Amino acid sequence: MKILAIDTSTMLGGIAIMDESLLIAESRLNVKSTHSERLMTEIEHCLKQSGIKISDIDVFAVATGPGSFTGLRIGLITVKGFSYATGQQIVSVPTLEALVWNFPYSKYPVCTMLDARKKEVYTALFKWEEEGNPPSPPPSKGGMGGFSGGTFIKLISEASVSPEEFMRSSLLVTDYDKFIFAGEGSGLYRDKISAVMGEKAVFASPEKTVPSPANVAVLGLKKAKAGEFSEPINLAPMYIRKSEAEVKWKGLQ
Repeated sequence: MKILAIDTSTMLGGIAIMDESLLIAESRLNVKSTHSERLMTEIEHCLKQSGIKISDIDVFAVATGPGSFTGLRIGLITVKGFSYATGQQIVSVPTLEALVWNFPYSKYPVCTMLDARKKEVYTALFKWEEEGNPPSPPPSKGGMGGFSGGTFIKLISEASVSPEEFMRSSLLVTDYDKFIFAGEGSGLYRDKISAVMGEKAVFASPEKTVPSPANVAVLGLKKAKAGEFSEPINLAPMYIRKSEAEVKWKGLQ
């Protein structure tokens, strides 16, 4: 089974092509141009260099956010177009879940953060559970993905909040003396996080703090094998909060 994964949640963005045993291609580009300008070019380049046609792809995966409102729409429109054109199905992967998979087997909880603007972050808190261990949170919080050895579970679900507010929430998890912070939001608000968390805060290195299209592909493959497909007509971004345009429109009504 071959999968083409797209992540346009942040300015970095990128794509990955993978089969069940091998990462075939991955492209990430952090430049000041929009995803609409470069996404199709990058997809075409990766397919060509891999010797793969779009008709060879068995399933499409897309990061659904939270993240850039415009970027998410571009990613979803692209995979929906591929799905309608090829007849293949789509799986969706939450962005913060894909990001946390940069840290499998972590002994500390991992807080993933993206810049939500307006002095807020999109964030969630995750914990690694070894295979065979009972999950700490209720089953409704669940796990995601997983491979031999364990999986991540959510301790705190996705939210759009100020860093200070979220730090106060995460401090309620008192069983750990360290927390790993990753994502552009953690870099942007590093001083504020450190002011609240002190030595409990450990910040990921640059290569681990950015979203990975390959992670979207890995989690997408697992969802596809489990039959967890998304209907294109119902597939929508995980915005968490209203866009600026929606807020202004409501104010005019």
